[in-house]
Amino acid sequence: MKSPILSVLLALAAIVTGNAYAQSFDHSHTELTDLLKKHVSWKGQTGASAGASAVNYAGMKQDRAALGVYTKTLSSVSQADYNRWSRAQKQAFLINAYNAYTLELIVGKYPNLKSIKDLGSVISSPWSKRLYPLLGKLRSLDDIEHVLLRGAADFNEPRIHFAVNCASIGCPALRPEAYVAQHLAAQLEDQTRKFMQDRSRNRFARAQETLYVSRIFDWYRGDFEKGHLDARTLPAFLARYAGSLGLSVAEKQALIDGDLDIEFTEYDWSLNDRK
Repeated sequence: MKSPILSVLLALAAIVTGNAYAQSFDHSHTELTDLLKKHVSWKGQTGASAGASAVNYAGMKQDRAALGVYTKTLSSVSQADYNRWSRAQKQAFLINAYNAYTLELIVGKYPNLKSIKDLGSVISSPWSKRLYPLLGKLRSLDDIEHVLLRGAADFNEPRIHFAVNCASIGCPALRPEAYVAQHLAAQLEDQTRKFMQDRSRNRFARAQETLYVSRIFDWYRGDFEKGHLDARTLPAFLARYAGSLGLSVAEKQALIDGDLDIEFTEYDWSLNDRK
């Protein structure tokens, strides 16, 4: 029979070992940041495309081996390790995984595609294919976004829609750096504001008193109405970014009061390639 002291010491050793193992993963995601800085760039700070980015897929394809090294580090994380992490570490990990696996998917066929949709079929979309070993299972991009990110009861973070990138022009920008836990809130807020400022996706037609916004707000409207930052309606969420949308104070109030029409723009599935 173990002595009480020995039992306590063994328990403490297990905790220390478990914590050390959980902390061995590089939460700075340096390898991914290096690749994104090298191959992703903002289109500009002003004009219709402000807030959009483009990817040098030809260059990323040349660095495919380095991208593979990074995704293997993602695959090495067990569910038990993941469970020990903070909320922000989990979210950053999943967002980066989604973006890195999407890049792998594209460069695997590049340049012989014009859209990520070209990689699907009549019976299977590119997002539904379980190709990615993550947290002990083969996952699809849909699993990562809709089950692990959107489906996590304790996340309630609609701004992830401006962080995960579907390799398309209509999608919010791929950020030229990885997401990291210590800066995640600021990165998500910056992504959201940049997306709202992109007039190719979101614009206010003053003469028609109509706010045209990305179809993302239609597809995932419920996520924006779950009370994040006290926004329980889509107009209330959009009103938080009235300045980025180009609305005056009076127009912001009209949006909140339901006096502005909201229309959803068409989504451009063309590859977000930097030519």
